[in-house]
Formats: sequence, structure tokens, C-alpha cells
Amino acid sequence: MPNLEHPAYPAADLLHLEGLVPCRESQVSTLLSLFGERQQFSFPSIFIYGHTSSGKTYVMKTLLTTLQLPHVFVNCVEYFTSRLLLEEILSQLQSCPSGTEQASPVRCDTLNDFVRLFKQALASQELQDQTFYIVLDRAEQLREMEANILPAFLRLQELTDRNVTVILLSEIVWELFRPNMGCFEPFTMYFPDYSIGHLQKILSQNHPPEYSADFYAAYINILLGVFYMVCRDLKELRHLAALNFAKYCEPVVRGEANERDTRKLWKNIEPHLKKAMQTVYLREISSSQWERLQHDGGEPGQLKGLSAHTHVELPYYSKFLLIAAYLASYNPVRTDKRFFLKHHGKIRKTNFMKKHEKTSNHLLGPKPFPLDRLLAILYSIVDNRVAPTANIFSQITSLVTLQLLSMVGQNDQLDGPRYKCTVSLDFIRAIARTVNFDIIKYLYDFL
Repeated sequence: MPNLEHPAYPAADLLHLEGLVPCRESQVSTLLSLFGERQQFSFPSIFIYGHTSSGKTYVMKTLLTTLQLPHVFVNCVEYFTSRLLLEEILSQLQSCPSGTEQASPVRCDTLNDFVRLFKQALASQELQDQTFYIVLDRAEQLREMEANILPAFLRLQELTDRNVTVILLSEIVWELFRPNMGCFEPFTMYFPDYSIGHLQKILSQNHPPEYSADFYAAYINILLGVFYMVCRDLKELRHLAALNFAKYCEPVVRGEANERDTRKLWKNIEPHLKKAMQTVYLREISSSQWERLQHDGGEPGQLKGLSAHTHVELPYYSKFLLIAAYLASYNPVRTDKRFFLKHHGKIRKTNFMKKHEKTSNHLLGPKPFPLDRLLAILYSIVDNRVAPTANIFSQITSLVTLQLLSMVGQNDQLDGPRYKCTVSLDFIRAIARTVNFDIIKYLYDFL
């Protein structure tokens, strides 16, 4: 028994649509009731909101395309000014039936011009006898435009005297949209988050043909058991499912287990899912790199300390200054010759290390260093020549302001200022990776 029924649309199209939008039949049914028949006037404006990855954009695109309803679809982040937005709507409208690109760009400076050109375009495309839909995705960006844009879209049907419906898609509630002076109230609709059962059903539809549906459904059940509490984003979960499925199948491919041996399959995939937990949303490495690291086995260095990715964005030379400061704080002074001088000779660590240096410098904490040592290390680790300009010294001050470095002692010391680096090893490794610098090779504790 199909869930979607409407006398204005063929039953075959509705059945096909139902298969494309699983777990959103209730919302689609409500939208079909609002749309009515093609020639009927629909609601002037509809506001759809919900969290990210709750299916708003996908459902709306699929619904309008499957039922072949005339529409334009515009992302307000891409067209971020009122002029770009209005011109894009007119441009898509003029190429709506054929789908061909418009030869000459449309120029539209004001809302009056838009209303006039919109009516002309509807007449030229012979769309007056059916509802035309304007879908504005990421509609919260409309609040950053001129004050008259949002009220005008909400009552565009009245302004143009045409059968047009404006649909706003957003991640925030309508109360944050409503202008202080008041406006036409749209019909609001909420898209709830997918439940774990919905995610199980949706993700299980993507099973590879070489494996049974039950085998892939069991894998999705394990995946959701690990990730559901920290990630409910359908796109991210789909990415994780595709990324780790090959590892889940390894015992079956090697003949060590069959598809129903859930215990062996879980023991094989469990450590890899725990490692993948550290990279949810981060995309610190590509999918191909992740698969290569899984294939090589062992603990990939790129995946350690990923919480350090929360660092602030720094200029190029500030990153090297911070790296140089970390090396100066955690390396003994006598090791600078070994690390940063090309012809330092052969130095054995056993003879080089004093009794009180056997304790790890990372356990003792950062030690203060003078400014000239910091700059000397900086010039050694940067490939190109760096002049000691005011820009470099201002970046050191900025690092102190950001509390990545701390100044030790008073500013009026005769031997100049002394600093300490306050960041952790995980943090500095994340910084060093962004400039392709292997900091471990330059730390005395890791020799």
C-alpha cells in the first residue's frame, strides 16, 4: 500500500518518489497537499527548517524534479547579494523548460525590475497556467541582505499577481527570521532529525551487489552502534560506512569467517572504527590516505592528537616561529649545533647526554629561551631567507597575545626578552603538518 497518494499526479511517479525519499513520506505528503494541482494557486510562501543533513534540500529537489514541476533552485550562500540572487532566479527561469544556458545575462538592479522581468519571463515561457516554485536554500543568508528582500519574497505572489510559491530552506527557526516591522507569515514546516532506525534503513539501501543485504545491514548496525552518539549527520555516516566497509569484509575475503560470523567481524573492525572516531568531521586526511594507512596497519602518526586541530589559523611565518619556539623550549641549548648546523660532525647521544639530562625534557616542562636563539632556529628551519623585519617581531607579539608563547621575566632586562612555548606536543604536530615539517626529527627526546 503506497504512502503517497494524490489525484493530481500519476501513481507511478508517486511510487517512484516514495522510493527516493525513505523516512520522509509524512513531510512529502504534507507538501503535496500544500502544492495541490498544477493549475491551482498554492500557499504564497513555505518555510522549511531543520538541522543539517535532515533531508530538506534533497527532498525538495527530488520532489520537484520527479513530478516535473517548474522551479528554480538557488543557494543563497553562492549568490550572496540581492542583485546576484535576483539575476540568478531570472536566468534560471528563462532557461527553465529547455534547461539551456541563457545567451545574454539578465541585469536586475531593484525589486521593481525583478517583478517586471519575472512576469515577462513567466509569459514568455508559457508558465502562467501552473504554479511556479522558487526554492531558496540556506535562506538564513537573506537576513544579511537589504531589509526589503525577505518581505518581498514572502508575498511575491501578491506583488506579481502570478501563481508562484517561494520555499525557504533553513537550519534556524522562523522566529529568528521575522523582521521587527512585521511581514507576511509563511507556512512553517519542521524536518526532524533522522532516528537511528531511519538511518539504519537509509544506509542499508547502499549495499554493494556482491554482498547480501543482511550482511551490509549488520555492518550498518555495528557502525551506528559506535558513531550514533557522536554523529547523526547522514552524509558523514555514509562517508564512514563507505570508508570502513572494506576492512569489515577482510575476514570474509580471506576465508577466515562467513557473512553470519558477527563476532569475528566485529573483533576485526572494532579497533579501526575507534580510530575513525577521531576523524569524524575533520577530514584531516583523504579517503585514499586513510585506506592506505588501514592497509599498512599500525598506529598512523597522522591520526594522533587530532583534537589539536582546534588551533587558530596562523600566518605562514607565525607557524614556523611557534615551531622554533617549541624546539627552543624542549631541546637543550647544546643540541642546537647537532640539529641545525650542517657540518656538526658525528655526535653520539650516549656520550653527549649528561646525567641530569636523562629525564625527558617533556616531563620537566618548557624552559625559557632568549629571542636571539628563537630567531636563529627560525632561520635554520625555514627554506627561504627571512629578514628580521618588524613583521617578524610583531608576529612574536601576536603569539604572546594568543597565549601560545609566554614572556618570562621583565621587559627591561639587559639581555633582552625571554620566552616559553606553552602549547602541547599534539598541538605543535598539527601545526607542523600544515607546513610539511617533521618536528619529531628535531626533538632531542625522540632521538
